Amino acid sequence: MPQSALGSVITPETLDAPMAPTLEAIRRHLGMEVAYISEFVGDLSMMREVSAPGLEHLIKPGDALSLDDVYCRHIVAGRLPELIADTAAEALCQTLPITRNVPIGAHMSVPIRLADGELYGMFCCLSPTPNHSLNPRDLQVMRVFADLAAHQIDRERARDQEANALRDRILQVIEGREFEFHYQPIFTFAPFRLVGFEALCRFHATPYRTPDIWFAEAEASDLAEPLELAAAARALEALADLPDPLFVSVNLAPATLLGGRFREALGDWPCGRVIIEVTEHAPVSDYAALNAAIAPLRAAGVRLAVDDAGSGFASLQHIIQLEPDIIKLDVELTRGLDSDTARRALVAALTYFARETGTEIVAEGVETEAERQALEALQVRKGQGYLLGRPMPRDAAMALAARLA
Repeated sequence: MPQSALGSVITPETLDAPMAPTLEAIRRHLGMEVAYISEFVGDLSMMREVSAPGLEHLIKPGDALSLDDVYCRHIVAGRLPELIADTAAEALCQTLPITRNVPIGAHMSVPIRLADGELYGMFCCLSPTPNHSLNPRDLQVMRVFADLAAHQIDRERARDQEANALRDRILQVIEGREFEFHYQPIFTFAPFRLVGFEALCRFHATPYRTPDIWFAEAEASDLAEPLELAAAARALEALADLPDPLFVSVNLAPATLLGGRFREALGDWPCGRVIIEVTEHAPVSDYAALNAAIAPLRAAGVRLAVDDAGSGFASLQHIIQLEPDIIKLDVELTRGLDSDTARRALVAALTYFARETGTEIVAEGVETEAERQALEALQVRKGQGYLLGRPMPRDAAMALAARLA
C-alpha cells in the first residue's frame, strides 16, 4: 500500500475517512497556511473542503472563484507547474491579480481525476510567503492524497447514485401503486365470528423485496410517510366490499401519524371500521405530540391498537402512554402458550390490565388448537393466525366475509 511522507499508510479505513483532517494534516506537514479541495463547476472553482484556520474571511467551503482568475486552469494546461515554491519566479503568476490580492507566495496544486478520467477539481495548498523547502517529494505526497480524495469522491458519487436510484424506485412504486394487500381475518373465539381483517402489504415491484425492506428503504429515502399513506389508502379500499361492521386494520409508524396526513388517506371511509396499529418496533420520542396527532382520529371513531405487545419494553411504553383501544399480543407470546408457564403468566398480566382499563386483547400467531384454548382460558377473546385463517388476496377475503356474514 502507498505510504506518504506523513508516515501514514493508506488503508481501507482511510479511504472513507473525512477529508478535513487529511487537509489539516498535509497543510501542517508542508508548513502552509491554506489547504483545500475544489470542484470545477462550469467556469467556476468551488471550494468543497478547506483547512485555513484564522483565514476563514479569505476562503471557506462554498466559496466560488472564476477559473479565469485562479491558477487551476493554467496548471492543468501545463502553463504553470504544480509546485511553485516562489510565485515571484513565475511571470504568469505575476499577471494574475489573485497573486497580490490574497497574497500567494507559494503554491502547490495537483488535479483530482476520478476513476472514469473526469477532471473533478484540484487538491491545493498555498502560503502568503515563498517556501523554498517545498520539493518533489512533497509534490508526490500531494498526488497521493489527491488520489485518495478522488477515491472518496468516486465512492460518494456511487452512494449518491444508488440512493437516487432507490428513491426513484420508491417514487415509482408510490405513483404506480405497485403493491397490493393480503387480508388476514380476525375472529372472536366464542362464538366463533369474523370481526375484521388486518391488511398486510405485498409489493410486486421489481427487484423483489419483502415489505419490511421496502419500508426501511423508504424511510432511508425520506419517503416512509408517502409510502405508508399510499399503502393505507389502498388497504382501506376493501371497506367498500366488506359488510358492516367488519373493520380493516392498517399499520402506521408514529412518524406518519405525527405528519397529520392520515386523515386524507382515510377519505370518506367510516372511521368506526378503521383500526390503526402502532408497532412496538417504532420508537416514539414525544408521546404527548403523538397523542395530540391521534386525538382527532380517535374522536372521529378510529381505534388505536398497539402491535407486538410483549415483545419488548417499547410496547409496554406504548400501552401506558397511548392508552390504546386494543392490545395485540406478539406472536412470540402466543407460540407455545399452552405449555409455557412464563408466557401464560405474562398474558394473564396483560389481560388483567386490559380488564382494568377497558382495553381489548387480540392474540396474533394462533397456530394450534391448544394455543387457542389456552388463550380462551386466560380470557383472551379474539385472535388471528394460521389456525384461524392465513393472509389472503382481497377477493378471497371478500368471499370469506360474504360466507360468514
